[in-house]
Formats: sequence, structure tokens, C-alpha cells
Amino acid sequence: MRPRFSLSSRHSMLYMLITLVLITAPDIHAMNPLTPEEEYVIVHKGTERPFSGKYNRHFEKGVYHCRRCSAPLFNSSSKFEAGCGWPSFDEALPGAVQWIPDADGRRTEILCARCGAHLGHVFQGEGFTPKNTRHCVNSVSLDFQKIPATSQEHRAVFAGGCFWGVEYYFQSAEGVLSTRVGYTGGHTEFPDYEQVCRGTTGHVEAIEILYDPARTDFEKLARLFFEIHDPTQTNGQGPDQGEQYRSVIFYQNEEQRTIAEKLIAHLRAKGFAVATALEPASAFWPAEDYHQRYYERRRGTPYCHIRTPRFE
Repeated sequence: MRPRFSLSSRHSMLYMLITLVLITAPDIHAMNPLTPEEEYVIVHKGTERPFSGKYNRHFEKGVYHCRRCSAPLFNSSSKFEAGCGWPSFDEALPGAVQWIPDADGRRTEILCARCGAHLGHVFQGEGFTPKNTRHCVNSVSLDFQKIPATSQEHRAVFAGGCFWGVEYYFQSAEGVLSTRVGYTGGHTEFPDYEQVCRGTTGHVEAIEILYDPARTDFEKLARLFFEIHDPTQTNGQGPDQGEQYRSVIFYQNEEQRTIAEKLIAHLRAKGFAVATALEPASAFWPAEDYHQRYYERRRGTPYCHIRTPRFE
């Protein structure tokens, strides 16, 4: 388990140096390799020729990911034909995209919130869709993952202590299409790990899951969630203490909330003093790249999360 970061600790600077040298550096090499054209757009903020991109008139069902770091960015349901020559989306996945003023002083640039890859620009007030927003994206900044025609993707967000161990169990669960870890539930926009560990943002370490409802459902995922962490602990898991490690289900709709309440009632009837909170889903801010699929990249297994059957 990770020690909680504290700026008042005499070892905080050493912790930061170790994190940068031993953790961040290897993940730089874990980024997907880029072609010269992709590097021109993604790194050097270039623009591909209009109507030349492979995703300009592409409308399969699925999820568009960042070409450089594979973070999920846009759902196909938000894509529309704007006639501008580039893929257009009226909404990004929560917390997936960052808006910043463009260097030209007129436009707003959009970046991958995880790795900072240049995606394109965002425009508002054009009236193309009811959301009145157009994310104009270069095809070379994207990768597409198709969802089978018989299915669609649903979303679930859980927090149960250190997100490394939580993701370890969910990324291989039946029916899970993709996972990413990040921060949610708080009030600070674009938080980073250091800020969350201070305990002043209100955010918790969490995991966002996209899953295929034809192969699994929210109840199965929630049951797994309650078995891979201790839902009776308050404000922490094991030695990882602090509000950022608390147990929370961020429900997407009333159906998810009802299912979660049913499972909590079941566990309490069995004698478990469940402390898991239920909160409505809010913006999800992806964590730094070195946190993503942590144990998979290091070919390790978690020691802070052990699956314990609780529903037998």
C-alpha cells in the first residue's frame, strides 16, 4: 500500500523524487509509439488535412481513445456530422478532455486530460446539436474500439481505497470493456495526485468502468466491489488512511442506486457494518498515466486488496 502523502512530512521531497524517477520515467516509454504524422499533430499541435482522416465519416458504435496513451475520450453516441472535415463530438467522456486557451489567442484547444496529447479544438454556439458544442478532433489523435453490434457500453464508478488494487480485479472481470483510475466526488477541477493526497480537494481515488451489459451487469460488478475491499472501514483501507481512500459507489442512475442499497442491506443483515457511501456520479478526472493499469504494467499483484467472499 502507498503511504499517504503529506506536505508536512520531512520525507515528502524524497517521496516525490522516488515517484518521479522510479514510476514516472518508465511510463514515458509505455506510451504508444507514434508515426511522424501522429507526432506532428499530437506532440507539435499540428492539424491533419480536412476530410483526410479515417474517422471523419466513421459512425460505428464504440469508444474513441487517445492515440498516445489509450485513455477513453469520446463515446460514439456523441459523434455527429458537422461537415467541417474532421471528426466532431458534442460531448467528451467525463473528465477525459481538458480545455485550454490556444496559443493563437482566439480558439480553445482540447487536450487528453491524462497525457496532454493535442486533440484539436472546441467550439460553442454553432447550433449543430442541442448541446451546442463541437469538439473538432484530428483522426490521427484517436484510436477506436468497437462495441459488438449486439451490445452497448454502460458505466460504473467505484472507490475502495488504493485504486491500483481495485483496477487489478476489475480489468479482468467478465464483460468489462475498459477501465481507468482517477479522482471524483470533490470540488477541485483537474486535480493531480499530490493535491488529492493533501485531503483538501474532496476527491477520492476511484475507478471508472465501461462494461457490456450483454455479458455482465451492475449488480455483478457491485458484488465484486464489495468483495475486493473492506466496506466496513471508514475513511481508509488498511494503512491507507484519509478521505481520499473512503468507500463509495457513485451511481449513474436510480437503478444503480437501488441495486447498491439492496446489496448493502444484504451485507448488513449478515452482520457487516457497511460504511460504503452512495453518491451521485460527478465529473471523473483521470489520474496520471503511471497510475493506470499499475499492476499489469509491473506484472505484479496487489497486496492491499484481497478478494473475500461475502455473499455466499
